[in-house]
Amino acid sequence: MPSAAVNLTPREVAELAGVPKRAVEKAIEEGVLSIHVGKIAGARFSKAAETRRLLGVESVAYAALMRRLTGIVSLTVPSKRKLVKALKALDLSRLKSAKIEIAPSIMADIGELAGEALERTDRYLHARDAWIESVAGIKGGLPVIKGTRITVHSVESRLSHGDSLDDIASENPDLPREAFEAAVLFARAHPLPGRPPTIARSAA
Repeated sequence: MPSAAVNLTPREVAELAGVPKRAVEKAIEEGVLSIHVGKIAGARFSKAAETRRLLGVESVAYAALMRRLTGIVSLTVPSKRKLVKALKALDLSRLKSAKIEIAPSIMADIGELAGEALERTDRYLHARDAWIESVAGIKGGLPVIKGTRITVHSVESRLSHGDSLDDIASENPDLPREAFEAAVLFARAHPLPGRPPTIARSAA
């Protein structure tokens, strides 16, 4: 899956990389991360769905790298842009094993530093595209798990009230666990209008 073919919102990038959304927005403002405009099928409930700002998978790798390297290596904005250009040249599978020079004589093992975030991104993208949809006439067009009336926000709400993914999955044996995993992350990255977004969880 080439970077150019991947559509992730800034909030999805933040959730997947385990960083605050403001860190992603700062990289966009600095011209380090480049945005494009596109659509995400499951996000049609939003008025801004047709003009949504989207990022590629290199953004997850970059954000995860910066989180791990904070306090160890300090990069200038031009160096950050050069790093993102190198990341963008690789598809998701190659990113997981890439080694890229981030500063003179300093190589970064992308798999070691950002591999967990990239694996999470790979699983999420496949599950999101396979299982999350927004259909007019079903739950008011809110994103649901495909073929059901289970909204992604109801799954996330149950988790925040103490239920586990295992509990929810066991109640719906015809659906794979990854559908619920994608629903939770999608809900956190696409909060309902008027509801504050969930703060990104830091990855270990």
